[in-house]
Amino acid sequence: MIPDGPDQIIGCLSALAVDAMSGMIAQPSVQIGALVPLTRPGWVEAGHHLLAGLELAVRNVNDADGIAGRPLELVVRDTAADPQRAAAAVDELARLGVAALAGEYHSVVARTAAATADTLGLPFLCSSAVLDALTEQPTEWVARLAPAQSHGWQIYADFLLSAGHRRIAVAADSSVYWTSGARILLDYLAPRGGTVLELDMRALGPTAVCDELVDNRATALLLLVGHPEPAVSIVKSVRRDRRLAEIMLGAPAGQPEFAEWATLLGDDSAAIPFLRYLPERLSPLGARVETALRERLTRAPSFVAFEGYDTIAVLADVLRSHGTDRARTAESWPHVAVEGTRGLIKFSRTPGISVWQWAWPPIQVVDRDPAEPDRFRILHTS
Repeated sequence: MIPDGPDQIIGCLSALAVDAMSGMIAQPSVQIGALVPLTRPGWVEAGHHLLAGLELAVRNVNDADGIAGRPLELVVRDTAADPQRAAAAVDELARLGVAALAGEYHSVVARTAAATADTLGLPFLCSSAVLDALTEQPTEWVARLAPAQSHGWQIYADFLLSAGHRRIAVAADSSVYWTSGARILLDYLAPRGGTVLELDMRALGPTAVCDELVDNRATALLLLVGHPEPAVSIVKSVRRDRRLAEIMLGAPAGQPEFAEWATLLGDDSAAIPFLRYLPERLSPLGARVETALRERLTRAPSFVAFEGYDTIAVLADVLRSHGTDRARTAESWPHVAVEGTRGLIKFSRTPGISVWQWAWPPIQVVDRDPAEPDRFRILHTS
């Protein structure tokens, strides 16, 4: 079970390192810095899932003789969705001598962490963030597991078109991530006969959003906003407006993935399609990891937990093959070929992407089943 707070988590990880070193007591640990949102305003539930995957993979690496007989150890820092806090953590972890950096869920935070890691010459394998421009210039130091936002959101746009939606509204917060998402949708849908109406959530409340949807005859509303607010309030307002009984709500960023969504919204949490980065059927490795993650989390693991596990699987393979020298780790990205929980992981240079990219992990559009909100339905695949 995941501990309740950052102090308990870090204490738990220290105990984990002691357990791991019991069979490798003469060897110093190989340390990996882990960036995880564990407190508000970060998405704490996503952070717990990411950490569960990272932690489980470390345990499995150490059960298999670690890194050439040396135990692997996580050094965890809570980013709390704060870019400056993340930058300070990367600087600290670099000074502590970690071999590489892993993790982060929030794209804006990961962008700052990636820029700092690039400047310091610290290898960073980003687990979950999708923003295309993770660094301003191409870098050899950063690789990423999650699909780029442009790739995943175009698949979501294909789903909208296949479902017959041409008049689409987006309720958008002001941030580089949401602005980027709205632009991707507009650029993809417009040439294919779609229209995108942007609703500025700095100026509109949930009731005003409903009025805009009616006035513009939108058939779908996409939630490009933070969780839990204003996303939860918007969903409740739309669901209760009889004028909008036929409108589809969507959340490409994945807010409905986590249990908190269902807890806050109940039956209203269902039938809101979102992106999820899982295959239709897990491999034997993925199935074993899913079972272990379910035990740790006491609930079904999200795709973010699998991203955490795969991050450590890749880094452990690189460290075993190339040693702990940071430059050699960065040079190894194009040579990676690791069987992860969701497929064979390889990195390449992808047009428009400034970091080494896994192109691509499996992508689904799913929603919560109205008849059984704890069950997910696959609506569309890449």
